[in-house]
Amino acid sequence: MTAPGKNEIDDSSAPLIEHLRELRTRLIWSVLAFIVAMVISYTVWNPIYNFLTQPICHALETRDQDCGLILLKLQEGFFVAIQISFLGGFMLAFPIIAYQMWRFIAPGLYRSEKAAFLPFLIASPVMFLLGAAFAYYVILPMAYDFFLGFQQGPLDLPDDPAVAPEPGPPLAGIVFQGSVSEYLSLTTKFILAFGLSFQLPVALTLLGRAGLVSSEGLASVRRYAIVVILLMAALVTPPDIVSQIVLFAVIYGLYEVSIQLVRRIERKREARLRAEGLWIDD
Repeated sequence: MTAPGKNEIDDSSAPLIEHLRELRTRLIWSVLAFIVAMVISYTVWNPIYNFLTQPICHALETRDQDCGLILLKLQEGFFVAIQISFLGGFMLAFPIIAYQMWRFIAPGLYRSEKAAFLPFLIASPVMFLLGAAFAYYVILPMAYDFFLGFQQGPLDLPDDPAVAPEPGPPLAGIVFQGSVSEYLSLTTKFILAFGLSFQLPVALTLLGRAGLVSSEGLASVRRYAIVVILLMAALVTPPDIVSQIVLFAVIYGLYEVSIQLVRRIERKREARLRAEGLWIDD
């Protein structure tokens, strides 16, 4: 004879086991997709490297310098290829990973909840790509031009001896000879930072959809948001006032867009509740 309540406990644990099995299946497919995408990226890591080094090459060409990065360690070239493969594999496999996440959480959502959540799932990678493109085409050229401005020595002297400056004390030359690994680390940090920063409208709108934030609440803390965005712009970008202003303008603009999106969601919710007779005026 079994103890009372034992069958009820076993039956209630069955759905949890099924969810864990489903989660394991989705994780396995995600990992396999990432490994396959990483292998594919490894076969074309050199073109990806050439694409990622375009900002520094352009900044060097404007200063009449040869574009070249050096390997400080014998095995550094191999690890650079692995680093590029890791980044490329994640970006290639992200749609499949997002789909597996959606397949895991979709059965627990109502049809209306699926329709509400799906646009955010699509908007998230789009906004990330916009942020990454903004960092690559706008911020990185300004940042690298600023960093290269600290060079001095023979590269700053004119080629014509007639206009050469008068002899003076010798200068300790400062010439850029960057490491491949260091450059790729800095570039990927910029790209990831801006890609994640562009998730702000998606995150705040999703929180507004869930009722965790309101447009009035976001507007009331606008002054604190400005301070936080200014600090983030000072930390992420180089100490160049132009790039800091550009980043601040973009992120603050996204914050204002988030307020308008949350306000639109609130208006739709109010209209629906009024139509159902459930709206209560404060």
